[in-house]
Amino acid sequence: MSEDTVPHSPAPRRRIPLMALLPLVVFALLAVLFLVQLLSGKDTSQVPSALIDKPAPEFTLPPVADLRGGDGAPVPGVSRADLLGQVSVVNIFASWCAPCRQEHPLLEDLARLDKAQMIGINYKDKPENARRFLGTLGNPYDRVGADDKGRAAIDWGVYGVPETFIVDAAGTIRYKFIGPLSPESYRDVFLPELDKILATPNG
Repeated sequence: MSEDTVPHSPAPRRRIPLMALLPLVVFALLAVLFLVQLLSGKDTSQVPSALIDKPAPEFTLPPVADLRGGDGAPVPGVSRADLLGQVSVVNIFASWCAPCRQEHPLLEDLARLDKAQMIGINYKDKPENARRFLGTLGNPYDRVGADDKGRAAIDWGVYGVPETFIVDAAGTIRYKFIGPLSPESYRDVFLPELDKILATPNG
């Protein structure tokens, strides 16, 4: 029998390693999860925080250098102890953050309402830029702490700026809003949450 007539066995099928399929499976699961959340009508920007109903973290931040209030007095820094005894709104912001500029008029409005102590945490910013930002747009804060390394923000569980917390008079984090406040979310979500906390025994 010649070599031309010798039957050839079929080439073995090449199997795709299971590990090579893993990224595709993970991506598909994430896509399905995102689609379910999208169709549920929930606001995907609202990520639950593990710190809700927990004590605010221990932190001490120095003031932004040479930052002065409208009366010319230096604006003090902030620590956890400053959150005790009254309801506080804690806003993490930065001069380089465009959404922070977008929500700033709403923080100014909140300060005029005088419902709560206004606390600013200036995140990974240069003091001169923070001073320019607040000098141009107005300073709604009673206290501003300089978090130049971003470590305090990590302790607060911050995903990115801006984020805004409501802390009750006992120093417990009661609410967290992720992203910039819009006129609608400020009116329909944030202010009602603040009023609800103010109405509680620790409010």
